[in-house]
Amino acid sequence: MSVYDQIQPRRFPQPAAALELIKPITWFPPMWAYLCGVVSSGVSPWSSWGLVVLGIVLAGPVVCGMSQAANDWCDRHVDAINEPHRPIPSGRIPGRWGLYIALAMTALSLWLGSFLGTWGFYATVAAVIAAWAYSAKPIRLKRSGWWGPGLVGFCYEGLPWFTGAAVLAQGAPAAPVILTATLYALGAHGIMTLNDFKALEGDRQTGVRSLPVTEGPEVAARIACIGMAVPQLVVICLLFLWDRPLHALAVIALVLAQLAAMRVLLRDPKAKAPWYNGTGVVLYVAGMMVSAFAIRSLEVLP
Repeated sequence: MSVYDQIQPRRFPQPAAALELIKPITWFPPMWAYLCGVVSSGVSPWSSWGLVVLGIVLAGPVVCGMSQAANDWCDRHVDAINEPHRPIPSGRIPGRWGLYIALAMTALSLWLGSFLGTWGFYATVAAVIAAWAYSAKPIRLKRSGWWGPGLVGFCYEGLPWFTGAAVLAQGAPAAPVILTATLYALGAHGIMTLNDFKALEGDRQTGVRSLPVTEGPEVAARIACIGMAVPQLVVICLLFLWDRPLHALAVIALVLAQLAAMRVLLRDPKAKAPWYNGTGVVLYVAGMMVSAFAIRSLEVLP
């Protein structure tokens, strides 16, 4: 019997615990990526400011919050080992309330997504399906150290970027937008791999085959660093190809700063992974916005 099963639950969740469940600190990446999509679309955000605000709220508090609630519900036994203070294993979210919150927010996500037009709604459906496929059995893609982080990277960076551009452009984004968003989504695989370090012991005990578990912290950290760096190098090459040399130089400076932070990370990956997520990742997402401004006037590949 796990720690979670031994808890005598409350009847109703604590409001503060419900907010903690949907993890506001995780909302920033998809909200930022949506803004990158808005910028890269080349359409003035002031012409559709309502869609911009709605998309930011949907990408962050609603869809991302829903995914966090779903993940915590599906991971409640793992969290009882890794982080027993979390809302569900601690009993502050009692009974099946974690599931009810996740399901209610799923319905809210789809309803709000319907106001973003055809492209925005389909993107919302894809995000909801991905969130449950990541966490819930029998699919539970988070059990794979390759598919799990890849899916999260896609949903945190690529899909919101695509959605922001599609909603503003009222159609499929231009090829440079799709390509750039895809590259940054691929690079986010490394970010998500580093995030797995905090659950190393619980993942090992419960059969989650994250890269830190299967490859060890040192090798997993090297894979993460390479995975983050290579897509950004491709972006730099494309910016030069698209005649955006100043933007390319700015991204180069950001990548060089990341490489310096990676050297610190690789000295002690298990201890430094949280530090890197608070420093190197900021440099990574800054490069996203620089690239978004660079491609906002590009319509077709040369």
